[in-house]
Amino acid sequence: MKNFTSFTRGNLPENSFKGTASPISVQSMGRTIYLTPDVITFLEGEGNYTFIYTNNGKKYLVSKTLKSLAELLNSNFVRVHKSYLVNSDYVVERMEDDRVLRLSCGKEVSVSRRKIKEVTFLLDHTNLRISA
Repeated sequence: MKNFTSFTRGNLPENSFKGTASPISVQSMGRTIYLTPDVITFLEGEGNYTFIYTNNGKKYLVSKTLKSLAELLNSNFVRVHKSYLVNSDYVVERMEDDRVLRLSCGKEVSVSRRKIKEVTFLLDHTNLRISA
């Protein structure tokens, strides 16, 4: 019988699990694709479904709520609106008195009135300094 102990988590470098969120599984064309948080630019929720947008321009639909996906992702993701969860690594510009965020993919995402102060604080106090 083969010994599979070489595939256990204990033999992997410890830094491969620190501060990382688990990948999100997506069904596409009959295959399962695992998206890591660093390739996700933003998520758009519509009821019990969520569209996941990646940095290579692809869009995936999953049958999970935005809230449930937010729990799986790391702290780089900011809930800016009831329908949007944005990866702060991809924010390139804040416009219209911080009401709109432009992402590196060209998409503009609205920030809800109730979230403006929180989003401005989070973006100003991360290593990401953006000026409008």
